This record gives sequence, C-alpha cells and structure tokens, in this order.
Amino acid sequence: MATTAREKFSSQASPDVLTALRQIAEGQGRQFQAVLDEALRDYIDRQQKTRPRRHVMASFASSLDEFDHLYRELAK
Repeated sequence: MATTAREKFSSQASPDVLTALRQIAEGQGRQFQAVLDEALRDYIDRQQKTRPRRHVMASFASSLDEFDHLYRELAK
C-alpha cells in the first residue's frame, strides 16, 4: 500500500466525539488518524453530493423555462 502524504493541523472537538472516534479505531484495530481521515472524507463527500453544482441548476432552470408547458401537461 502506498503511503499518502500527511499534513499536521490543530483543531478542537467535543470530548464525546473524540471518545467515540477512539473507540471506533480501537474496535476496528485501526489508527485514530485513519478513522478521523475517513470521517472527514465521508463528510466532504456528503456535502459535495447534497449541493447541486451551479451549472446543473442553471441547466435545470433553462429546461423549466423551455419546457414548462410540457411538464405541466405531463403532470396532469
């Protein structure tokens, strides 16, 4: 397995969150930093997937403008 470059950072979290992450890491036999990295990646993925990209929304709005009459007919 290739090593991934890491960058140190400092932050704060509530004790219950840190305890839960440590318990997960221990229960899975993994390092704390690996579990934290996975949690951050999952959060980023969810945030990026829940917000439609600007060009997608622009295309959707254009489609609504162009085909509004058709959509209304199909909705009947």
